[in-house]
Amino acid sequence: CIPVVFILSYSIPLFAGEKSIVGNFSQGDFSGWEEESFKGNSQYTFIESGSGKVLRASTDGMASGMFKEVDIDLQKTPWINWSWRIENTFKNNDERSKEGDDYAARVYVVVSGGIFFWKTKAINYVWSSYQPIDSNWPNAYTENARMLAIRSGDKQTGQWLTEKRNVREDLKKFFGEDIDHIDAIAVMVDGDNTGQSATSNFGDIFFSKN
Repeated sequence: CIPVVFILSYSIPLFAGEKSIVGNFSQGDFSGWEEESFKGNSQYTFIESGSGKVLRASTDGMASGMFKEVDIDLQKTPWINWSWRIENTFKNNDERSKEGDDYAARVYVVVSGGIFFWKTKAINYVWSSYQPIDSNWPNAYTENARMLAIRSGDKQTGQWLTEKRNVREDLKKFFGEDIDHIDAIAVMVDGDNTGQSATSNFGDIFFSKN
């Protein structure tokens, strides 16, 4: 699907000490999150899991994402932290092409270009179907969005995995700029290009000092 290009009207400062909570999903808290649809609507709902709730996301050939406008200071909290679990990946899709640009799960950060929307930049941290872990490539629709395979394939389906990335370093690596803040965070599962189905779960998302 076409990558999210948000019109960001305001930002919510979330810094509290050395931790910035963005997705408080374990508390069933979806305040500040909005849906952006590209083709139909993926389904997002809270379910019980262990000691709290998780965000369950599923698609059956649809594509929409949930995003939240934020103001994250990457000088103070450059590390994004999240957990996720998928039930399946997609079959026979070339994720570097428009026809195969679907992912069972993705978490991404957005740096707004303001009124110059063409300057908006994004990193998609994805659970890839086939691309090797740690590989990266331009989004099939725009050079301003980079895809980074954090996990790949079906081997770890059904398992909860915890991730951690230094967003400031990733932005500098991919775009050659020392960017010190981000303006939005998003989670997504999409199957509009392949017409396939997938289900994933997301735990809390937060930024930390280290």
